[in-house]
Amino acid sequence: MTTELTPGDDWLELRQAAVASAGLAYAPYSNYPVGAAARTSDGRMLSGCNVENASYGLTLCAEAGLISALFAAGGGRLAQFCCVDGAGHLITPCGRCRQLLWEHGGPDLIVWSPAGLLPMTELLPQAWGFDD
Repeated sequence: MTTELTPGDDWLELRQAAVASAGLAYAPYSNYPVGAAARTSDGRMLSGCNVENASYGLTLCAEAGLISALFAAGGGRLAQFCCVDGAGHLITPCGRCRQLLWEHGGPDLIVWSPAGLLPMTELLPQAWGFDD
């Protein structure tokens, strides 16, 4: 069951930050830039972009860059998140990145996805956590 939430100005600001980050991506192999942005529970905004490598296995996802930025800025918990492609369209994080987001936002993290604003519990049901 999808939660009915409506994105407001704070979400539009977050999406603009993700679009700006996608513009900074290094994606010469896939030509698929991705930008991610999040707001922490204490109101800070963070962003990240994908950084590719000739060995795809070493490519850094935008979400991983964002989590690194979270810790570089002193840590905390993610409260709101979105990611976009190079054209600014909302995209959904892959499974690996959903787990990263769960680790640092948990079930209360809200994600703006192509299906609307969703809690992490809908994007990653029965997620693994510290107790697992």
